[in-house]
Amino acid sequence: MQVQGTVFRYGDNVDTDVIIPARYLNTSNHKELAQHCMEDLDQNFIKQVKKGDIMVADRNFGCGSSREHAPIAIKESGISCVIARTFARIFYRNAINIGLPILECPEACDAIKAGDVVSVDFSTGTITNVTTGSVFHSEPFPPFMQDLIANGGLAGYIANRGKRA
Repeated sequence: MQVQGTVFRYGDNVDTDVIIPARYLNTSNHKELAQHCMEDLDQNFIKQVKKGDIMVADRNFGCGSSREHAPIAIKESGISCVIARTFARIFYRNAINIGLPILECPEACDAIKAGDVVSVDFSTGTITNVTTGSVFHSEPFPPFMQDLIANGGLAGYIANRGKRA
């Protein structure tokens, strides 16, 4: 699986409260959550994001409360992948469970700028900055996690696995 998109760039400690503010957690409508994604940090994000775009951040992305609404809002906004120096552990797990691909790659985070076009090959872990021609390598997901993400997350994986049995 490969994706390519324009980069939205953020710094350290982007917490779940700025990814999706708590005042919007009274809905489980994914599209409504996406309409408020990142609004307390970047009011232009939802106006500018396009399907397939990529989010890049520094350390401890997704820290704060353990709400799974955060990766849901990011995924539903159109972001195809989040690359960070490090992720908060619960956010990491929630992202995989809802089918949002995330990669840790400090070297890519040092070199990628806002507005760059980046492509990611999840089977090899290769991150290519199409704008500059730079290539970076992260740890690829094991095949079962690639299958989980390809099925849209844990719920889709289980539902489709039942169809195969």
